[in-house]
Amino acid sequence: MHGQSDQRQCATGSLVDGTWTQHQERVNYIATSAMLTAWKKTEELAYLNEVSSVPLQQALRHLQGAFANFWAKRAKYPTFKSRKKSRKSAEYTSSAFRFRGGQLTLAKMDQPLNIMWSRGLPTDASPSTVTVSQDSAGRWFVSILCDDRPSMPKPPHAAVGIDAGITSLLTLSTGEKIANPRHERRGRKCLAKAQRELARKAKGDGKNRAKARLKVGRAYAKITDRRRDFLHKLTTRLVRENQTIVIEDLTVRNMLRNRTLARAISDASWTEMRSMLEYKADGYGRDLVVVDRWFPSSKLCSACGTMQGKMPLNVREWTCDCGTTHDRDVNAAKNILAAGLAVAACGDSVRPQRSTPNGQLSMKQELVPPPRTRAAAQPRG
Repeated sequence: MHGQSDQRQCATGSLVDGTWTQHQERVNYIATSAMLTAWKKTEELAYLNEVSSVPLQQALRHLQGAFANFWAKRAKYPTFKSRKKSRKSAEYTSSAFRFRGGQLTLAKMDQPLNIMWSRGLPTDASPSTVTVSQDSAGRWFVSILCDDRPSMPKPPHAAVGIDAGITSLLTLSTGEKIANPRHERRGRKCLAKAQRELARKAKGDGKNRAKARLKVGRAYAKITDRRRDFLHKLTTRLVRENQTIVIEDLTVRNMLRNRTLARAISDASWTEMRSMLEYKADGYGRDLVVVDRWFPSSKLCSACGTMQGKMPLNVREWTCDCGTTHDRDVNAAKNILAAGLAVAACGDSVRPQRSTPNGQLSMKQELVPPPRTRAAAQPRG
């Protein structure tokens, strides 16, 4: 079913692509839908009638959306998906599936799907979209979209600052350090073995190579599942226990250029963790404040506000002139929390002002209504 859908989408994409690149003419969804109807009547593409028309129409809508974003200069020119590497999926709207008594039946299927549910749907929920997908490990998933806003009690003015790292995945302003599980390192031996077996197989569409590729996919899936499960539990705990969460705006893409730490940074998955915090904070009514990436959180003394000079990464503890001894990560988390609260409360800057004595932070008395998610940033100038 998915292979046939990919062929149809490839043909439509080629036609739209050629129309735009050769004649600079736009083909809208109505035109591509009419083409699909005509193709179904031909002998060569008659197999398109064997599947539901809804996933085919949804693929056309996705294609049209990609070109609309390109024409509006919101995205780059659409590219074709690979049949071997891309995630296989089919999207069904409410007219193409039936959900009754906890059983899901898709269009043109006689029996409901045999599903092992991760959690039950809310009692009053009405599913609007169902997406069936297959990952690289050969596992099938069903994702059901419905309007569900779980309620969570509001904590009493609790706030936390978070400093991300490698040895300790997270260091909280409370002094707690959350160890990095290093999921990729734990599964590296099994993954390397599967990759060596795949490298020995002759390139092509042979069955042995397909089996070896599937083993690699399963090894990757184990690492990904463990990492995602850990991050979900961690971010849910942070959102549950705090009303305000302050994090640092990290440029992970630039950090990955460091060949020594690139593997460890990828395994930490800071970008995915931030994404989880963003949508969970939005769903539960929490405030997420993002501190500017240039804020010197490690160099500032959280006790007196004095900024130190150069501080290499191998310096994990340091003593300020005021006599306070700091743990580098804990001190950074405290400064991140203070900067985030200052921005949320009175719009203060998160970077030391050059004209301020001793490099201490200034305090602006201009009240700014704090939005749910606010980026605390200041221009580099």
